Amino acid sequence: QVPVVESGGGLVEPGGSLRLSCAASGIYLNYFNIDWYRQAPGKQRELVASWPSGGSIKYAESVKGRFTISRDMGKNLVYLQMDNLQPEDTAVYICNVDNTWGTSGMGQGTQVTVSS
Repeated sequence: QVPVVESGGGLVEPGGSLRLSCAASGIYLNYFNIDWYRQAPGKQRELVASWPSGGSIKYAESVKGRFTISRDMGKNLVYLQMDNLQPEDTAVYICNVDNTWGTSGMGQGTQVTVSS
């Protein structure tokens, strides 16, 4: 298991923005598949953004046009830029990394709360 740490969550008003970061120890994230999930109380875990290594990015319909996943190869980080946040985006956001050789890791998540 690869240690994965998310950061950047917090409290924001509706319409606001946050940028989440995903860091992993001992691996080069550019060679890994990246998934951002979110888990809201009482709801199933939802895949919000997926970026396979060398593949195409996909977003959940609920966040399309508002969320953007990106990689910073120099800093070995993955970001989830979240704009125009709404109360229904409130959840714990979790980063998962894996590759075809079975190396994987998932963080504990970072809390995002959207409220006025």
